[in-house]
Amino acid sequence: MPTILVADDDANIRELVCLFLRNDGFDTLEAADGKEALALFAAKHVDLVVLDIMMPVMDGWTLCRELRRGNPDLPLLILTAKGETWEKVKGFQLGTDDYLTKPFDPLELAVRVRALLKRYRIGSAQIIRLGSVTINRLTYKVTKGTEALSIPLKEFELLYKLAGTPGQIYTRGQLIDQIWGLDYTGDDRTVDVHIKRLRERFEDTPDFRIETVRGLGYRLEADA
Repeated sequence: MPTILVADDDANIRELVCLFLRNDGFDTLEAADGKEALALFAAKHVDLVVLDIMMPVMDGWTLCRELRRGNPDLPLLILTAKGETWEKVKGFQLGTDDYLTKPFDPLELAVRVRALLKRYRIGSAQIIRLGSVTINRLTYKVTKGTEALSIPLKEFELLYKLAGTPGQIYTRGQLIDQIWGLDYTGDDRTVDVHIKRLRERFEDTPDFRIETVRGLGYRLEADA
């Protein structure tokens, strides 16, 4: 049973969130601030973190950064009263996966938690299937039906990253860091060029599409 860590300085919010998550079949842990959340994360197994931004001792921005440093693959969902675009951008730049603004529908929260856990299970796979398209990280090959496609390494890595967590938004900066490396000194618009090439390669494929999220970055949406 997945364990969800809920970090929020409002005891009523924590109680409400944990109640709905437990009713949906999850185990929960509670923290009143970022420092307490980090201590729980270090001592317990945690599958996903729901965190507020405005907390005493250690705020959500710092907590998000520290959690990402400790586990790059931990799903993070920001739950906050703040909903400005720049705050969403900052959250994604720090590595959060989703964003829900208070007041929120507890049922929507549970759905988003399940979706994030599913994305990360897909993301941990070495072979990803999107309808007729198969992306094999073991062989670095992509097939579409019975057709083998020849795709340059960076395009493959970009496709694999986006396909591994369908629906998740990645900023250009995140994609540069994770695919081209922290020491890359070129223009981050190279991401746009590679996205354009991938779209052209798969323009006749109905199984997925790569969407531009205005002001944020890119995400891959897979058709059911």
